Amino acid sequence: MNRAKIGSLLFVGGMIVLLAAPSAEGEALAGPTDGKVAADEGGPSRKPAEPVAANAANGATPALVNAGLKPAAAPDIATSGACPDNMVEVEGDYCPEVEQSCLRYIDPEGVFPRRCAEFAPTTKCLSKTTKKHFCIDRFEYPNKQGENPVVMKTWYDARDACSAQGKRLCGDSEWTVACEGQERLPYPYGYDRNSEACNIDKPHPDVNEKALGSADAKVRDAEAKRLWQGEPSGSRPSCVSPYGVFDMTGNVDEWVVNESGTPFKSGLKGGYWGPVRDRCRPMTTVHAEGFSFYQIGFRCCSDVPNAGGSVKSTGQGSGVPSGKTLPSTNPPPPAGAAIGS
Repeated sequence: MNRAKIGSLLFVGGMIVLLAAPSAEGEALAGPTDGKVAADEGGPSRKPAEPVAANAANGATPALVNAGLKPAAAPDIATSGACPDNMVEVEGDYCPEVEQSCLRYIDPEGVFPRRCAEFAPTTKCLSKTTKKHFCIDRFEYPNKQGENPVVMKTWYDARDACSAQGKRLCGDSEWTVACEGQERLPYPYGYDRNSEACNIDKPHPDVNEKALGSADAKVRDAEAKRLWQGEPSGSRPSCVSPYGVFDMTGNVDEWVVNESGTPFKSGLKGGYWGPVRDRCRPMTTVHAEGFSFYQIGFRCCSDVPNAGGSVKSTGQGSGVPSGKTLPSTNPPPPAGAAIGS
């Protein structure tokens, strides 16, 4: 059985759900969650939910409404704080266990991954927090605005590419903080899912598994190109986190270091362009370090120059330092800014 077929079987057969969807709207997502979600985002073998546009065409009321988007202004991409160029300095508290309540779902009960259209406008921290201070690439690798993210790389490939630049793969907790901010948002742009804000909810294509798993690089790359539904980095001004990091949900999945080490050192964060969770918290952990697929990319992190490591915090809740304000999640967009692409 070739690698692509194994990957597809993993997508549908390797699901170990730690963050189960609730049985009724308005319930918390399995109560507290630590973000270590072993279940997979779905992948090409998952039967996609009926697109929202198709539902509307059939006379049904769309479950997903984009009108609630509060667009975020694109920050000055020249501003990196103490970090190297085109990296963002992130300093904040990571909460391992949070409670997030979904008020309205897109997908019917029993569908996995089940997408949430609207979360309650609050996230409760249920555990002690950990201080985080690090640098993260503003865009997906190769970290260049206007260029397509690199895909079809293994976790090892991603690790080595970051290392060659004097960087490292992000830890999953670092990635989460950079995505959700100190308000611990479900989506980097807020509480309501929006397919115009980020590149998400596109239908799954039919995969030629033989071509994608071919030993001939030309055949393999041609199939990956045919399947491509990603966009150049930074294409959507509203797909930006409170810290100013772009495309953290949707576009391409991103390799991270699974800090638990179980079942592998590798994890995937953020989802991709398909109809999957595409949130800040969940992590897919069923794929080993040698796995690659057409929608998997990565970005790099590094320590802050001349800064100390993370230290434990004894507090609970938001962990926002006294006297400091949260970065604005939804500031007004700059004049003439386009929402989406």
